[in-house]
Amino acid sequence: MERVSQANEQPPIGIDLGTTYSVVATLDAQGRPLTIQNAEGDTTTPSVVLFDPSEIIVGREAVKLAAHEPDAVAAYAKRDIGASRFGRALRGTHLPPEVVQSFVLSKLRADAELKVGPIRDVVITVPAYFNEPRRKATQDAGRLAHLNVLDIINEPTAAAIAHGVAEGFLTGEGEAKSAETVLVYDLGGGTFDVTLMRLEGHDYTALGTAGDVFLGGLDWDRRIIDFVAERFAEEHGGIDPREDEAALIRLAKEAEDAKKTLTAREEIKITFEHDGKLIRTPLSRKQFELITSDLVERTRFTCRQVLREANLEWKDISRLLLVGGSSRMPMVTAMLAKESGLDPDRSLAADEAVAHGAAIYAGFLTSGHEDAVKASAVGRITNVSSHDLGVMGTEPATGRPRRRIIIPRNTQLPAKKGGRFATQKDNQKSVVVTVVEGGDDSGKNSTPIGVCKVTDLPANLPAHTPVDVVFKYEENGRITVRAHLPKAGRDASLEITRDSGLSEEDLENWAERIRENRLLPEPGDVAEIAEEVDEEELAAVFDDADDAEDDVFEADVVDEDEEEDIFEAVDEPTVEVPKTKRPGSRTKQRQPAEESEADAFDFADANEPEDAEASSNAFGFLEDESNDKDAGSFAGFDDADDDQQIDPGDDSQLGDFLKGLP
Repeated sequence: MERVSQANEQPPIGIDLGTTYSVVATLDAQGRPLTIQNAEGDTTTPSVVLFDPSEIIVGREAVKLAAHEPDAVAAYAKRDIGASRFGRALRGTHLPPEVVQSFVLSKLRADAELKVGPIRDVVITVPAYFNEPRRKATQDAGRLAHLNVLDIINEPTAAAIAHGVAEGFLTGEGEAKSAETVLVYDLGGGTFDVTLMRLEGHDYTALGTAGDVFLGGLDWDRRIIDFVAERFAEEHGGIDPREDEAALIRLAKEAEDAKKTLTAREEIKITFEHDGKLIRTPLSRKQFELITSDLVERTRFTCRQVLREANLEWKDISRLLLVGGSSRMPMVTAMLAKESGLDPDRSLAADEAVAHGAAIYAGFLTSGHEDAVKASAVGRITNVSSHDLGVMGTEPATGRPRRRIIIPRNTQLPAKKGGRFATQKDNQKSVVVTVVEGGDDSGKNSTPIGVCKVTDLPANLPAHTPVDVVFKYEENGRITVRAHLPKAGRDASLEITRDSGLSEEDLENWAERIRENRLLPEPGDVAEIAEEVDEEELAAVFDDADDAEDDVFEADVVDEDEEEDIFEAVDEPTVEVPKTKRPGSRTKQRQPAEESEADAFDFADANEPEDAEASSNAFGFLEDESNDKDAGSFAGFDDADDDQQIDPGDDSQLGDFLKGLP
């Protein structure tokens, strides 16, 4: 990311937009990070929004009112970011998670402006394991909050910078005294990341990352909720407080308090009242660790996974940094100490380190400002891709869906790679390419990014004409695409129909609704809006991607000079075909380029109706030998849930790992 010139007097601002709590930080006159307190005088702001008909309430007051108006409260929206809508209806209607998050950001901005003056330019952090739709949605939330998001930075990367400066294994200029290999263990309120970082001189280089966007402190809270609710039901004739929304919100608060108390004490008594009945039940730290042991083991597995993929062992790690409020739990530090043989570093306020690192990075980007961190303090920040980037097609030899990886996960960013596709018939006007992140080789559990349509092809092209498509991961994990016709010697028009998130038109519409406070329906309109949402949801499930024209936007164009030789490096594609003796395995065969284009690289015309022949969208790529390991065996294809943007395909060994535990 290039530095930008900041003409106004705004200081650098970093925002840790968290699942449960959010933090804002800036830099003082000496370039040191500090947390900006909110209007209530707290360093953290609950990421909770109450949608009152007359006003929007965010933070501590929203939490207080949540039990009284449970149908109007939105919490944990970060877990839904990138999906089409927030997880549940609010006062009878559904809102995009970007809108919910925008109100959290607006509260953070307004409170910070009381301390430092007008704010527009910010850096926002995201979990390293966030996929591309989630990253775009986070930027869109900033836009709806009238913020100019200079960049998004991975939370573990931000934490490594902040910890490094504060802990003193970097000099006052931000330079490492000696090279360090650091593992950042980031267990927040709703997400979990593990990132390996190499700190050398002024450079911060990610070596690998893994994580779980559906694992965080609130999952520990839910185990306490279940523990108390089950005992309540046993004592009071089967009454389950979890079935009452208001009672569940109160119980969740009790569970969070109990979790924090058990960090300092060996045993507590939880008191809870519901429906005129009372329960007082003891919970020891040992019991708590027992009922959540599988959650801790999931984080252990992820640590081992990221080390294995980076070809490192614990003995290669010089520092183990703990980040995120949930990393304070004794069970976490005990597990890591035993697993690694290292003393976990938890000397800084785990809640604030990520925002501090974001502020330092914002200072780097706006180094012309007098309060910015010294330009020499940060040299180069290099992240890695958190998910495989691939395309979907159908393997001709088997007729089964097949994902082909273009850019493997843990590739250093920015990264670019080309895929060669081909027309299926004479005079074809377009080529359709379905882009996905993550998942397995069959496409199961992958996250749809969208459908790339290469359009405006020249007239009278023969069948099997090659079309080169260049995919590029930017430094912040966003994706850009470019299409080129090698035989015609010119670029082709390319559009992307995104599978999720807000289109440009949607963003403008929601921005107008926010300005006019038209988020919630009038009392008589609730049923109508709910019905409309259900119809839209059904359409999204059953409509073909070619019909989703409202979400089409022009793709960003990668600079031609950067790409001029990307397809000239390899003359012939590598084609994967199954062996006949062992179903599911493959033998690599070299075939002449013309023959392989005819036999294995066909893609359908976007303007033609799909039939059995057209659906066999085979594909091939110009790629080096290093990615051969990514071509796995064939498997059946199942549709993932529409709103669940998880990537269990990347963690396929987790089940076997947990089964083997004593």
